[in-house]
Amino acid sequence: QGSQKRSNSTPETPRPKRALSSRSPYALFSPGSFSPSVTPSQKYSSRGGRGEVVASFGTVQGPAWSGHGGCSVQLFGHPEGTLTKPYKYMFQKALDIREVLAGRVEELGEVLQRHHGLDGFTSAAIPAQEPVTVLGQISCDGNGKLNAKSVLLVGDREHSGGAQVPLDLSELPEYSLFPGQVVVLEGTNSTGRSMVVSKLYEV
Repeated sequence: QGSQKRSNSTPETPRPKRALSSRSPYALFSPGSFSPSVTPSQKYSSRGGRGEVVASFGTVQGPAWSGHGGCSVQLFGHPEGTLTKPYKYMFQKALDIREVLAGRVEELGEVLQRHHGLDGFTSAAIPAQEPVTVLGQISCDGNGKLNAKSVLLVGDREHSGGAQVPLDLSELPEYSLFPGQVVVLEGTNSTGRSMVVSKLYEV
């Protein structure tokens, strides 16, 4: 038998394409086949009927809730700390969140200081040859899981200015830490680049 020559495809003589099947299996199960028949909208700037319901599912459009029986609401806590006006959840500014977290670290630091009878806190970023007591939050040096080699201490704003210091936990007999935990540590930071922790204060 003679060898069949393969047809060459050039821009002048393109190879004929296969005819696409008129009934593609993807067209039968496309999102458009399951969606309600809604007229496609025009351009965004020239659209009409803004806010109009074009498709709905079910019959209940606005359930009315009603209650019966005597019920009163009482707010607990400090009056200045309770909500006095509505606010959008998860729409707080980053600076406001930072202020709240910094205040919470200071409050928990005072509790730990009173509980363990500590004199005071020092900066975690300043080199110290003698053991010092620092306050801060546990953090991780990357996006991975927290382990003994990736533990950082983010110092408090009042004493450490939010400085981050790697922690050496090899001298601790046991510990249990998690990111965001507020702790008081005692250790030495001779070089200013890493703190060797000798004691961990927790409630």
